[in-house]
Amino acid sequence: MTRSTGTSTWLDLSITDTEAAKAFYSGLFGWEFEDLGESMNHYHLIRNDGALVGGLMNVSGMTCPAGDPLPPEWSVYLAVDDADARTAKATEAGGTVIVPPDAISDAGRMSVVLDATGAPIGLWQAGTLEGYEFTGTPGSPVWFELMTHWYDEAAAFYTEVFDAQLVPMAEEMSGPDFRYATNGAGESASWGLCDATRMMPEDATGWRIYLGVDSSAAAIARVEELGGSVLDGPMPSPFGTVATIADPEGATFQISAMAEAVPEG
Repeated sequence: MTRSTGTSTWLDLSITDTEAAKAFYSGLFGWEFEDLGESMNHYHLIRNDGALVGGLMNVSGMTCPAGDPLPPEWSVYLAVDDADARTAKATEAGGTVIVPPDAISDAGRMSVVLDATGAPIGLWQAGTLEGYEFTGTPGSPVWFELMTHWYDEAAAFYTEVFDAQLVPMAEEMSGPDFRYATNGAGESASWGLCDATRMMPEDATGWRIYLGVDSSAAAIARVEELGGSVLDGPMPSPFGTVATIADPEGATFQISAMAEAVPEG
């Protein structure tokens, strides 16, 4: 394991129409998809110009513990040194196990839990598969964040379970009524934690992924051509123009045109 515990390391897309999802995302980002075959339930690896981005899984017929169908969505995984021990620690810290620790061939070992605030998060103990590749190029993951109404509880959970090193954003950037922290400082930061109490309803909170694009306007136009929709934005920021996108099945993600960053204030 070369990535420290708590670092964002993988993302999965759950869908019910594999070919439609491949058409949308390849049309938007130019992604390539590798079907791992029947023995892996036709799990697909996603690549962006050859670099690993994450995985795609068809969840048709699968249900949540409560019996509801699994929704189309993007899921985030954080790196851990020991999936079994960290999953046990998650329950001790107020989390709930959704998918118990299990080996994924020799690629690694994973589990999924609900954190102490009810947000799902995956744990990935790397084997032969370390995780996605950090390229920062358009079509690749560029940021992750947890939006929550339970900031203090989330901070305590991720510090205890994932050894998070949370660094609060300076007040002159965030404002007196807005709390935001990054896991690590500066260039070492791998994800953010945001107090979303004043920003969105509680049922809209959870982990979000940001995917890079060259141009926000061109990406948004392409999203709409491909049958997706824009839920929020575009919004300029010091980190690029950001918009919230829903793919044709309703799985949401953020796009970020980092070249369009504007100065704070």
